[in-house]
Amino acid sequence: MARGPKSHHVVPNPAGGWDVKRGGGARASGHFATKAQAVDRGREISRNQGTELRIHNRNGQIARSDSHGNDPNPPTDKA
Repeated sequence: MARGPKSHHVVPNPAGGWDVKRGGGARASGHFATKAQAVDRGREISRNQGTELRIHNRNGQIARSDSHGNDPNPPTDKA
């Protein structure tokens, strides 16, 4: 999994709940009881810092990705 300083991740916490972490960071920016709460906060942080938001499943795989900065894969149909 690509983790870099230009991304934030919503990941499951082994002790329960969900964390928002900066890519490559060890500590969580926030801990939340529900995934929805973590995604909301992760989007807010990601928009403010212009980063990619990676939303993981319970098993750790990336389920969704939102671009709030320079999109590395912009749509090709836009001129």
